[in-house]
Amino acid sequence: MRRKEREITDIDEISSIIVRSDVCRIALSDNNIPYIVTMNFGYAGGDEKRLFFHCAKEGKKLEIIRKNKFVCFEFDTDHQLYKGENACDFGMSYRSVVGWGNIEIITDEEEKKRGLDYIMSHYSDEVDFSFNKSVLDRTIILCLEISEMKGKKA
Repeated sequence: MRRKEREITDIDEISSIIVRSDVCRIALSDNNIPYIVTMNFGYAGGDEKRLFFHCAKEGKKLEIIRKNKFVCFEFDTDHQLYKGENACDFGMSYRSVVGWGNIEIITDEEEKKRGLDYIMSHYSDEVDFSFNKSVLDRTIILCLEISEMKGKKA
């Protein structure tokens, strides 16, 4: 990072940014052509450091993931516009996390439920969910194993 004073290295602070974020953006690459998608997510922090996503059984992102599992991801939160006297004096403060890892399609039913639990918990105050088998059968759960991530405050 060019400006070290903006770098966030504390994993608890990085996790806090992730937990406060509404969506995660995943960047994929198909033959050197970038493709980015915004997704709902669940985060397993601590020693696991995994992200979970859900999607339909077909689509462009799945086609790319089947060919290239290496992805980049991004979160941002705490946006605050600040104005200046002149147009170029305006700015935006925020906190963000960028990371990399490998993403896999989960096929094991119990792991799918576990991933959905993380996703559902992120968007609610609940922690225990039951899932209809027909919904599980038509839902793809993706698990991103985080290999590296960095935080930034601006």
